Amino acid sequence: MSKVVSGISMSLDGFVAGPNVSREQQLGDGGLPLHQWLHQPDPRDIALLDEMRAGLGSILMGRVSYELAEGDGGWGDGGPAGPTPCFVLTHKAPDPETVRAPSVFTFVTDGIHGAVAQAKAAAGGKAVAVHGASTTQQCLAAGLLDEIQIHLAPVLLGGGTRLFDHLGGQYRLERTKVIETPNATHLRFSVIR
Repeated sequence: MSKVVSGISMSLDGFVAGPNVSREQQLGDGGLPLHQWLHQPDPRDIALLDEMRAGLGSILMGRVSYELAEGDGGWGDGGPAGPTPCFVLTHKAPDPETVRAPSVFTFVTDGIHGAVAQAKAAAGGKAVAVHGASTTQQCLAAGLLDEIQIHLAPVLLGGGTRLFDHLGGQYRLERTKVIETPNATHLRFSVIR
């Protein structure tokens, strides 16, 4: 059975991107340190990345995440993980001729439940990786999120996009793993239902 997992880098003050997110600055003003663990990895960061990649079956993201990277060809001819199937939650699908990698991207217009169902079906028993704050919030609020992985960067951004806004309730988590490196403290939680 596929797990639905949000894995996201976050500042100590709760932001997953700084202010003024754009195609040129997809992590917003001052947001680059959030991903230092990806660009100057410690061996423990590398081991964690390898584990995440090995367990990846499909990706679920929102339209904003898709538009930010797709607009500048940021993923080349594939998606964020090459040929891994990506499901984009949106209100309106784009014109098929404008989609750079139609064999990778599927646009889902029937809501979060339909998007998760399609992503799980494509994952083949591996994890559905949830990309972005809004999609994570929607999965959590709908009771569809199984696990949260936070890559806590040693930085205070002071503003931007928060991961845990607009949840619509309280949630209990169980911490299942902690890995500390100079670049980030990697936290893994199971969502208790």
